[in-house]
Amino acid sequence: MNQWLVSNSIGILRVSIGLVFIAFGFLKFFPGLSPIEHLAGRTASVLAFGIVSPQVGMVCIATLECAIGLCFITGRFLRVGVWLMGAQMIGAMSPLMLFPGELFSGPSGAPSLAAQYIVKDVILIAAGLVIAATWTGARIVAEPRSMRSTLTEGIPCVRRSSEVMRTPAVRGGSRS
Repeated sequence: MNQWLVSNSIGILRVSIGLVFIAFGFLKFFPGLSPIEHLAGRTASVLAFGIVSPQVGMVCIATLECAIGLCFITGRFLRVGVWLMGAQMIGAMSPLMLFPGELFSGPSGAPSLAAQYIVKDVILIAAGLVIAATWTGARIVAEPRSMRSTLTEGIPCVRRSSEVMRTPAVRGGSRS
């Protein structure tokens, strides 16, 4: 199972991110389908200093999100896709700064559904960073161990490949 995860998890993550962007981007092409339509349109208009109407902003956002999704799903132009995703995420998170009173208007400043929709993008940002790390050669390396031996351990530290090469291959016993 470990070997399968090592071989496939980054690809699955990449395609999953792409599908999310395609799905949410596609909704934005059709007025009334996206639950965040009004907020996204207003945000695009504010970020463009009022030059772009909310409707045009929605088409731009929809196009951008679908392009990001295609880059991730196909793996082609992935670097461009990750950079576009970074720019899109800045725009997607900006309502938290632009409209905080509207987004945190619940009892005791609780986040609205729109705010929760925006905050979940932190997960997409983290996943995008993992994908971006693969550009420079980052890889998941299999260190087969039993499931039982990992139950009580904390999060493993990340090591550079030069450190992996120097790590002793023998585990759980003394070296002779």
